Amino acid sequence: MTVVDQLAARLIGGRLITDPDVVDAYRRDRADLVEPGDPLAVLLADTVEDVSVALAWAHEHAIPVVPRGSGTGLSGGATATDGCLILSTARMTAIREVSAEDQLAVVEAGVITADVDRAAREVGLMYAPDPSSFEISTIGGNLATNAGGLRCVKYGVTRDSVLGLEVVLADGRIIRTGRRTVKGVAGYDLTSLFVGSEGTLGIITSATLKLRPPPAAEPVTVVGSFASIRAAAEAVAGIVRQGLGPSLLELIDQNTLRSINEWKNMGLDDDMAAMLIAQADGTDATDAGAALVAQFEAAGADFVAVSTDPAEAVQLLEIRRLALPAAERLGRCLVEDVGVPRSKLPEMFERLEQIAAHHQVRVMTVAHAGDGNLHPIFVFDPTADGTVPDNIWAAADEVFRTALDLGGTLTGEHGVGVLKRRWLELELGPDVMDVHRSIKNALDPTGILNPGKGF
Repeated sequence: MTVVDQLAARLIGGRLITDPDVVDAYRRDRADLVEPGDPLAVLLADTVEDVSVALAWAHEHAIPVVPRGSGTGLSGGATATDGCLILSTARMTAIREVSAEDQLAVVEAGVITADVDRAAREVGLMYAPDPSSFEISTIGGNLATNAGGLRCVKYGVTRDSVLGLEVVLADGRIIRTGRRTVKGVAGYDLTSLFVGSEGTLGIITSATLKLRPPPAAEPVTVVGSFASIRAAAEAVAGIVRQGLGPSLLELIDQNTLRSINEWKNMGLDDDMAAMLIAQADGTDATDAGAALVAQFEAAGADFVAVSTDPAEAVQLLEIRRLALPAAERLGRCLVEDVGVPRSKLPEMFERLEQIAAHHQVRVMTVAHAGDGNLHPIFVFDPTADGTVPDNIWAAADEVFRTALDLGGTLTGEHGVGVLKRRWLELELGPDVMDVHRSIKNALDPTGILNPGKGF
């Protein structure tokens, strides 16, 4: 009996796949920029018990386990390693509970993010985190990377909407962290530890999520065009300085706008150097919208428009959500995810333009500008052997170092994965890296959980 046969004999549910042609579809995530390894098998888990059995088996035989949701990650975090078991939670799609009284939902890891929000809306609430992939990404993946989204400038990232977790540890034990209460400080905050750990400390199988009432009125949407990306960034800095607190503040550069327009023919002005989209919600949305307009104009916006029409708002936000698909039509993409203090946004955008010119690379940049999170998208043709060209990595290296020099971070929401791993110690330093290793060794002493990812 092979080691995979032993797993099959233990499993009560789930589907174990060994056909190489089927397995191949699970070896990569959306980044697809490193050569994946050859897995032993793929397990499509149906229950937390399936995950527990699989991890106990993997722990016993020292088999690496690579967790996977819907594969929308952009840092290589779900890339297969040689001889691993790919463990997919995509079939764990039960919404176990939605409570209007306690303003929470209990959902399994395979539930699509947008479906959580739709379930919340049915009881008059909302789930705030909304990554650009919200219609296809799973809650499990969002939790693993601590995903952000367009609304996180006001409502926070995924961690800010998590009350508790169900996690399977490396040896197969099932633990539950957190609570259903609004607050609670008993013990270490293990919930926050597992959120953003990229599957290296345990596999999240379900979560208790915080819901909240939606805004009382339709948001006011403000859109402006600017003659330079620095002017748009100065508008963002002014909005932050004035403490206006928009619910959304997104910046799109000229290369991105042109690519979207060429694809979708949306009537965008090719001469626009940058577009800034902001929303204000709540009972004071009208006054807040007027204050946003004033900051756009103070920064020299060429054109500013205001809308309270929900359909128009959806169309404007679609421009932002089309950024990555538009870039992917033009070539392979390395999507970066740096964050800087918001006062440093003008300088960071200026440095991005200089870096692109120096390394002769094509960069399309969008940003969750309200929280200082930039996504420079490097578009390129692969080398003859299918790898990322050296000048792309050199440009990315300079972007990372620039963000850190400005007091920022390598990754605001996509995670470290494989692609940013070599730079992590630049941000954390050796002592903090040692603390990370100590935690990893305590929870995963055999090192089977998503090896080679994170740190």
